[in-house]
Amino acid sequence: MKKIGFLSFGHWSPTSHSQTRSAADVLLQSIDLAEAAEELGADGAYFRVHHFARQLSSPFPLLAAIGAKTKRIEIGTGVIDMRYENPYYMVEDAGSADLIAGGRLQLGISRGSPEQVIEGWRHFGYAPAKGESDADMGRRNGEIFFDLLKGQGFAEPSPRPMFPNPPGLLRLEPLSEGLRDRIWWGSGSNATAIWAAQRGMNLQSSTLKADESGEPFHIQQARQIRAYRQAWAEAGHKREPRVSVSRSIFALMDDRDRAYFGRDGSSDQVGVIDNMRAVFGRSYAAEPGKLIEELKRDQAIAEADTLLLTVPNQLGVQYNAHVIEAILTHVAPAMGWR
Repeated sequence: MKKIGFLSFGHWSPTSHSQTRSAADVLLQSIDLAEAAEELGADGAYFRVHHFARQLSSPFPLLAAIGAKTKRIEIGTGVIDMRYENPYYMVEDAGSADLIAGGRLQLGISRGSPEQVIEGWRHFGYAPAKGESDADMGRRNGEIFFDLLKGQGFAEPSPRPMFPNPPGLLRLEPLSEGLRDRIWWGSGSNATAIWAAQRGMNLQSSTLKADESGEPFHIQQARQIRAYRQAWAEAGHKREPRVSVSRSIFALMDDRDRAYFGRDGSSDQVGVIDNMRAVFGRSYAAEPGKLIEELKRDQAIAEADTLLLTVPNQLGVQYNAHVIEAILTHVAPAMGWR
C-alpha cells in the first residue's frame, strides 16, 4: 500500500486562460480540491509555500480551513521555508491548525528554495548569526521548532500572572500531542536526508536533487532514500519513518488530457541552482497502460511510502479532480499502490 496525495504550488495569474486569477481564487479552490480529493479516496492534500510570489504563502490559515471542512485526508506542506519563520510562533500556529484538523497535519519544513527576491528573509526580520549561512539559519530554526514540539516547559512563569499557571516551567500553547511525529524535512541531498533521519524527522525528497553521481534522477533519489532509512535505523528511533516523493503524472484519458499533456515524454533535466549542480525529475504523461510500465521503472517511487501528485492548479478544481481520479482509478491498482 502507498499513500497518494496531491501537491499544489498554488499559482495564480490574472490572465484569461487561468482558472485562478487571484489569491482568493487559489485559497478557496485549494479548499474545494482538498474536499474533492477526500471524496475520491486520496490520502493527502499538500501545498507549496513561497514568499514574494503569486503563489500560496502563509500556510496555517489554509490548513486550518481545510481541516475544518474535511474529516479524513492528511493535510500538509511541501515545504515551509524555515528561514522565514519564528519557530516559537510557528508552534502555536501549527498546534492550533492540527487541533482543528483532529491531528491530520503532515508538515514539511526545510531550509527553503531559491528566492524570488534577494535575501527575502531579511524583510521578515531574520538574519543568520555570525558565521552562519542562510541555510544554516533555516536548519537551526527547524531544529528549534522540532524541539519545542516535545512540549517541555522552558519559560519562567511570572510571580504575578494574569491567569493561574500549572506548576513548573511553562510551554507554548496550544500543543498538539503527536504532531512532532508528523514533521517532515524537505531534502535535496544525501547529506541533509541523513541529517533529518538522525534527528527523527520524516523525509520529503525534493523535486530536484544535488547531482551527486551523474545518474538518472530516480536512481539518485532512491539511493538518497536508502541512505535515509539506514541512518534512521542506526539512530535507534522507535517508530517507522515516512518518506514521500513528488511526481507530475498524467494519465491521458481523453482529448482534453492529450491537448494539455500529450506532448512527447519529458526526460530529466540538469541545471545550476543556488550554485549547486542539480538534477530535476521528469514528468510522466501517457495512456494508462504505457504510463504503468514507465512508472514501474521509477526506483524512487518504489522506495517511498507516500506519492504526491503535482497538480496544475490553474486549470481549476474540476480538471484537477479528474487528474487525481484517473491516477487513483486507472494506475494505482495496477501498480499495487492501493
